[in-house]
Amino acid sequence: MIKRKSEAPPPGRRAKGRPERGAALDKESRRDEPPSPPLLGRGPGGGLSLTVQYACNDAGLPSRAQLRRWLRAAQEGAAEVTIRFVAAEEGRALNRGYRGKDSATNVLSFPYAPAPQMAGDLVLCPQVALAEAAAQGKTGEAHFAHLVVHGMLHLQGYDHETDADAASMEAKEREILARLGYPDPYADSVMDGA
Repeated sequence: MIKRKSEAPPPGRRAKGRPERGAALDKESRRDEPPSPPLLGRGPGGGLSLTVQYACNDAGLPSRAQLRRWLRAAQEGAAEVTIRFVAAEEGRALNRGYRGKDSATNVLSFPYAPAPQMAGDLVLCPQVALAEAAAQGKTGEAHFAHLVVHGMLHLQGYDHETDADAASMEAKEREILARLGYPDPYADSVMDGA
């Protein structure tokens, strides 16, 4: 059985403390479109409201449809998720402020509300993610899919603070990504953030 935590995360892998909803994200940035209304009864996890923010430009960013597909694959119940793509400078500032690590990271998770109406933010740094993908011999698409699934699991309370938790979470990620048609994300690789 996969261990799920409902209490605040310990310092380390996920953001320290839980900022006020949206505090980690600059709400003045451009949204690609208004938040989607919940799509009740669709997909295994129920409704999904998705907002996507672009605070950086990169031709290699996944489409909104891809992000929705990846989130739904990992979704376990109704959810409201904001995904923000940031430049390395903003990623570094967030990682330093919430995790005490002075470097940009691939993905950060900010959970705000647990099930039954889960809400949270995912911050992705394309510069880091695409460099990792290249170094690991993966496509950018496959690596972004992994980071979104990994982050969505964190938003739902999954963790990898212990070896047992990590093994369970990685097994869940492998299963979800295989169902989506992507290769094993942990074959000769190491995750950096979340």
